[in-house]
Amino acid sequence: MTQLTTSPATSALRTLAEEGHGHESLNAYAIGGGAFAALLLLLWITTRLNRDR
Repeated sequence: MTQLTTSPATSALRTLAEEGHGHESLNAYAIGGGAFAALLLLLWITTRLNRDR
């Protein structure tokens, strides 16, 4: 199989995928929950500032 991309980011992601895990202190549920909370906060701010309706 030929290698399509040779960027450093691609090789780093491939290395992480082969190892099967990231840093020990990273928790997928905490990151996902934090991202979800941040998106909800942005949605709330956007709806509060959109007073033209």
